[in-house]
Amino acid sequence: MQIIDPRSGKPLTADTGSADATAPNAEQAAVRPEDVIIELNAGNIQQVLEASMQVPVLMGCYSPSNASSSTLLAVLEKLVVEYAGAFLLGKLDIEANPEIGGQLGVRSVPDVKLISQGGLVDGFQGALPEKEVREWLNRYFPAPGEAPPTPEEQAEEALKAGDTAAAREIYQTLVGQYPEHYAYQVAFARVLVAEGRGSEAREVLDNLPPEERDAAPARGVRASIEFSEQALSAEEIAALGNRTDSEAQYQRALRQVADGHYDEGLEALLALMKQDRAYNDDAARKTLLQVFDALGADHPLTVAYRRKLFAMLY
Repeated sequence: MQIIDPRSGKPLTADTGSADATAPNAEQAAVRPEDVIIELNAGNIQQVLEASMQVPVLMGCYSPSNASSSTLLAVLEKLVVEYAGAFLLGKLDIEANPEIGGQLGVRSVPDVKLISQGGLVDGFQGALPEKEVREWLNRYFPAPGEAPPTPEEQAEEALKAGDTAAAREIYQTLVGQYPEHYAYQVAFARVLVAEGRGSEAREVLDNLPPEERDAAPARGVRASIEFSEQALSAEEIAALGNRTDSEAQYQRALRQVADGHYDEGLEALLALMKQDRAYNDDAARKTLLQVFDALGADHPLTVAYRRKLFAMLY
């Protein structure tokens, strides 16, 4: 069966041209999954393509035997309901429909195509995490007014609240779902550091590919491990009470850096350096430079505090 391009009346090829996605109405009624999700096949794909003249269609090409496909489809099925009719989700099993997959130019799965006005607007390949899929969709559709937090946001909120177990569980799940999305492994290592499991965190970082292992996010977590090994414990910091001497200030700053609160820690180190440059053989300045190296030269905090450090010295 040939798929006919509803714009031209000619057989559809992998190069379908481009079209603008249609923005949804501001007011959207709640929808049910069965209202917006369609399982595509040779019997209905022509109708769905024609329907894209009225409402954009997000086509998710998948294989039942591909775990990444299942992960991405679960995200797409969740989001199409959240976007409340802004687009339809058409799911195409390319194992069952290889001819259609070939006409659409599908080379691997998962493969996602946004179709509007009968033409290809955009697409992506691979199982993107939910946050990145949302960002991609928001190029074409207004974001849902009350979108629930993403798993990453839930993990970060849990971490801020001190619930490291919940944060760890979320990131463990994400690592399993997206093994090649290395930012999740770095975030998982960061949670392990917060739990005082530095050696396990270091092992996670050591298993990253070299380019990820040496990138700024991983270096920052590695620095947190090293600073955690040097810093006083939270209980020991609390025992310092209201002490304002240089040693107390330095230990508080080191603890902040170890906990990943780089902005506060850098500010405290800079203040100590200004107040007592000679403390512990210029320890505040040396530690500042260690943090800069850990964060990377292009990190916004490195840029900002190098400038402050330069202004103080010269």
